[in-house]
Amino acid sequence: MQIFNCFETGRNRRRFKNYLCPSFLSVVNSLILTKPEFMNRIDRLFGILTLLQSRKYITADKISERFNISVRTVYRDVKALQEQGIPVGFEQPKGYFLVQGYFLPPVSFNMDEANALLLVESLVNGFADNSIRSHYSAALTKVKAVLKTSQKEKLETMNQHIKLQIPERLSFNYEYLSLIQLAISDKKMIELEYKNAKDESSKHEVEPIGLIFYAFSWHLIGWCHFRNQYRDFNLTRIICLKMLDKAFIKTEHMPLSDYMSMLPVNF
Repeated sequence: MQIFNCFETGRNRRRFKNYLCPSFLSVVNSLILTKPEFMNRIDRLFGILTLLQSRKYITADKISERFNISVRTVYRDVKALQEQGIPVGFEQPKGYFLVQGYFLPPVSFNMDEANALLLVESLVNGFADNSIRSHYSAALTKVKAVLKTSQKEKLETMNQHIKLQIPERLSFNYEYLSLIQLAISDKKMIELEYKNAKDESSKHEVEPIGLIFYAFSWHLIGWCHFRNQYRDFNLTRIICLKMLDKAFIKTEHMPLSDYMSMLPVNF
């Protein structure tokens, strides 16, 4: 089909042939031959699909802001995807979603995107804990698996030219971040043993509302049932931590951004 040759000129267009039905490809091919500007829409449709894949729900307003198009154009683009068999659903007021179970093949990456992920790896190794380092390394391995051989070689070369030097005190040799993230998303309570500045230890049951990196350390922010107030726990002072099979008791929590406005320092 001619469409495959046309896609060679676009970064994202080749990816579409992996999961768009033949009838859609034939329609796109005819439009490309008569309307060259339609190629920009192919890029946008791919972008909308990728966005839907990365979110549980997304509103038409958010899509329009992301691609700098009108909401009416969003409606038309989503309708075009639906007409070609891609199961895009809608739920008021949450927005559009991909029906669960629909499979999109892994996307490919260009070198700019791959280099950005490589740079982030250095930041993760420097500022995350052991749990996040492990998960990010596994994720990056999957990314590298879909790269072309020439891209992999360039990435390995680039890896030798990115270094991060940080103070030894910022080693973060614990494994709490992933578990805390899970507790936040599942709204489960955490039990932790904490050592204060006087080396006095105490146990707390906490409803975690977020993680903040400030003053060169990660801090767990949560509602402490021991003190009946929001507390700031420096992760370097946590002796042990586990997630409990207990749902949050407090029904509403303050936004993490509001707590940030009360931090003692601005760095």
